[in-house]
Amino acid sequence: MLLHAASALLPDGWARDVLIRVEGGRIAEVMPGAAPQGELLPVLLPAPVNLHSHTFQRAMAGMTEYRSAGQDSFWTWRRLMYRFLDHLTPDEVQAIAALAMVEMAEAGYAAVAEFHYLHHGPGGVAYGNRAEMALRIVAAAEEVGLGLTLLPVAYMQGGCDGRALAGPQVRFGNDLNGFQAILERSHEAVKALAPDAVLGLAPHSLRAVPREVLAELPGLTQGPIHIHIAEQVAEVEEVRAAFAARPVEWACANLPLSPRWCMIHATQMTPTETAALAATGAVAGLCPETEANLGDGIFDGAGWTAAGGAFGFGTDSNIRISLAGEARMLEYSQRLGLKARAVLATEAASTGRRMLEGAAQGGAQAAGREAGAIRPGAWADLMALDTDVLALEGRQGDELLDAWIFAAPETPVRDLWSAGRRLVQGGRHRARDRVEARFRSVMQGLRARL
Repeated sequence: MLLHAASALLPDGWARDVLIRVEGGRIAEVMPGAAPQGELLPVLLPAPVNLHSHTFQRAMAGMTEYRSAGQDSFWTWRRLMYRFLDHLTPDEVQAIAALAMVEMAEAGYAAVAEFHYLHHGPGGVAYGNRAEMALRIVAAAEEVGLGLTLLPVAYMQGGCDGRALAGPQVRFGNDLNGFQAILERSHEAVKALAPDAVLGLAPHSLRAVPREVLAELPGLTQGPIHIHIAEQVAEVEEVRAAFAARPVEWACANLPLSPRWCMIHATQMTPTETAALAATGAVAGLCPETEANLGDGIFDGAGWTAAGGAFGFGTDSNIRISLAGEARMLEYSQRLGLKARAVLATEAASTGRRMLEGAAQGGAQAAGREAGAIRPGAWADLMALDTDVLALEGRQGDELLDAWIFAAPETPVRDLWSAGRRLVQGGRHRARDRVEARFRSVMQGLRARL
């Protein structure tokens, strides 16, 4: 496959007349200043990984925007989410995941790291194949073509005090043997996907996994490791009471943190913790739209980037699937908190470019995916913007990215490739019609049962 871009964002900056040759899903050659041949595109960018998603939650988007008794919070939202998930069947989970993945591709994501914890049936009854639900995520990715890093989640207790899981939470639970069985069967399923698929794992949080098991999990896979960390003030207090340390403080001192790890949220950090965590090389998995929707707090983006920390974007609860929206929310939260502008920009790169490049590089690292830049040897995770969108008229270079993120009313992603697979053309995913029809049917059935 040959793609010729009038303009492309390469690792060392913008280049003109870039010819890209793709073979076996990878970028084989990048040639700036080349004569046009192959498919002609106005602008080509690296397409990031969505580094944190719970796809099933896409079906409940917009269902929790009313006031509970007393002060509404993450914890009241979680109770509503638990009631919702208790109705989901494997077929429904697959249909919802497929729709979410279609929307991710149309938003500019070439792959997703799925933080998968819905393992069992209602009441915690295991399916005949303990990895049944994980296999449905794999099936959705295969249908849609989106790159997948599957992260089966270890979830073993209801809090730091070791209390048993209760209510809908029992659908998440496994002892270590049960979790290993899910991991082994997930490995077989991921191996059957395209070669860019990756298997990692995820201890859900410090609250949900005993410390002795946390010590064992990194040895169960060679892939990436993700963990929810320091999302809520109440979580920080619970961990501090049980561990005599704050979550990030304890993790830096007791976990084998490295670039293999992705720390999801980390919205509750002190400056000392921010610097210490950045120094480990772990990626900060930021989900600004979900964090805003749930009232988590503001991630210290200025402190993190000043410390050289890697970051990427996830859609988490999938309240809204928008790559530009996540970037915009991150920067605007910094501006509101610091009463400043262009907080994440540098002298060399505008705000939009800094966030796109950071998300592409950090997301690829977090997903264990050989991507993140338009360079030879990387998977061909690419997106082309529609420069006919009015907000992009006449824009070039960094200004084009800023206009996309801050000024365009709709996503201008025209085309997207995941490891060389063309998923989106003319702004529409190739499988949208059938995936959307199935999702509508699922939603009608769910609403009748809720």
